[in-house]
Amino acid sequence: MSETASPVRRGRPIRVAAAFVVLLAVIGYVIVQYETGGGAPRCTVRGAEADGPSYELTAEQAANAATISAVGTTRGMPERAVTIALATALQESALRNIEHGDRDSLGLFQQRPSQGWGTPAQILDPVYASRKFYEHLDEVPGYSRLPLTVAAQRVQRSGFPQAYAKHEPDATLLAAALTGRASATLTCAVRGGGDAGDPAKVRTELVRVFGPDVLPGGVQGGGAKSGSAGAAAAGEVTLPVPATSGSASGGPASRRGWELAHWAVARADGLRIAEVSYGGRVWHADESDEGWQKGGAPERGTDTVRIRIAQ
Repeated sequence: MSETASPVRRGRPIRVAAAFVVLLAVIGYVIVQYETGGGAPRCTVRGAEADGPSYELTAEQAANAATISAVGTTRGMPERAVTIALATALQESALRNIEHGDRDSLGLFQQRPSQGWGTPAQILDPVYASRKFYEHLDEVPGYSRLPLTVAAQRVQRSGFPQAYAKHEPDATLLAAALTGRASATLTCAVRGGGDAGDPAKVRTELVRVFGPDVLPGGVQGGGAKSGSAGAAAAGEVTLPVPATSGSASGGPASRRGWELAHWAVARADGLRIAEVSYGGRVWHADESDEGWQKGGAPERGTDTVRIRIAQ
């Protein structure tokens, strides 16, 4: 027997043992993820028909999409503008707030500091970036009647303007849900466990994207004080949507309520939101795989969005 063969034979069992240890570790990780519900959160937006279109995205993407939509509607932009913005962000960043890009491009829309879009820190704020996009879109004459690729290109000046077209169906569906149209719903399956949430942070984020009037009594409302309008229990934020003559299903108040409810579900993972209820439907984080379920009755005279924070 040669002396050189021995190290090879000794090394083979070591490699096999190491591979076996790695395999066991992978199996253990998968089991833990399955039993604790710790898989990556996913969100799904669906049309009204059971066999209609659907679109799946990550919790990060859903949160950014909800911000883009909320900033647009708060500015008074129509649903078509939100669709254009979402399709643009899907193409430019896949709805991720990325810190790199072509040359000095950054953020959701790959805006460039050198071209006057703002400082890097501003552009990496999804609220600021969305506002800047809508400011430029609003300056495009007749943008709502233009093909999406043309409208987006007037803002972005991309080297590949036709690339926006492939995102129009998904962006249209997302915009319908996030602007509160009854023809689409958004639900998210989120991770279980984790730290408690902070109602003050939820209120701050609501004001950042929707403005101070979103909370009853202004910035300090939404359940912040026991005596305020729409007062809520500790760990709960309430958003009354005043009933109007058009508040029946599909009317203005209903649409506004679903816009707020879908925003809360889209932000549930990051803001540690445990439950959202509106219009006789409720979404529970610990039953998030079930989506929206029947439950929760609107208060007399108002349609109230209730957001309960994880404790």
